[in-house]
Amino acid sequence: MILDKFSLAAKVAMVTGASRGLGQGMALGLAEAGADIVGVSRGDCDDTAAQVRALGRRFLHLPCDLAISTVDEVQSLVVRAVSELGRLDILVNAAGTTARHPVLDYPEDDWDMVMNVNLKGLMFLSQAAARHFDTVGGGKIVNVASALSYQGGILVIPYAASKHGVVGVTRAMANELAGRHINVNAIAPGYMLTDMTAPLAADPVRSPTIIQRIPAGRWGTPEDLKGAVVFLASEASDYCHGMVLQVDGAWLIR
Repeated sequence: MILDKFSLAAKVAMVTGASRGLGQGMALGLAEAGADIVGVSRGDCDDTAAQVRALGRRFLHLPCDLAISTVDEVQSLVVRAVSELGRLDILVNAAGTTARHPVLDYPEDDWDMVMNVNLKGLMFLSQAAARHFDTVGGGKIVNVASALSYQGGILVIPYAASKHGVVGVTRAMANELAGRHINVNAIAPGYMLTDMTAPLAADPVRSPTIIQRIPAGRWGTPEDLKGAVVFLASEASDYCHGMVLQVDGAWLIR
């Protein structure tokens, strides 16, 4: 039956940025579909852990600051997840950050921090997961891109650069790994209500203009990503490779 293909029962999913926002929302969606969750975050994951366990699923928190972690430290997360929970079937690279400065004044430290979290950490954690998946017959990698994977934005040059890079990494990895039964795809959220976007959503000038440009007429929420991530993490998407699924209220086609 088709609904069985969306089940993640007995699967283990690692989600970066799982403590809040989009990462938390997707972790909960995966747990609702039956997966146990490995939450990777810089801060505590107590709220996410409580909600996952209330669904009857296991939860393991692996603290990691992707802005400063070495490649070895990032890649060790896969080994630790498999050791603690016995397997790993899904990786969702949801961790993301930004820092706003004019391009003429953009500091190197903030450039490096954004690129480390949004692109370098994603690349090398995906590499480690793919190496593991290759030994167990396959797996799923879901990257979080952005509407700014296609647009330039304002005051966020490394964010736009990194999210363009996420699409490139997704497609390049998919080309190499599809034949190994490893699916690499991405989700491109539009304007989503999270802690990171709270100042923008509260801006009395910019927020109304954003909503006016979204055909759906509202900002998105983490809840809106649950269906997309479950699809890309499940057997239902077995013939999807290198796709970028837009979840943006039709922002990009306006």
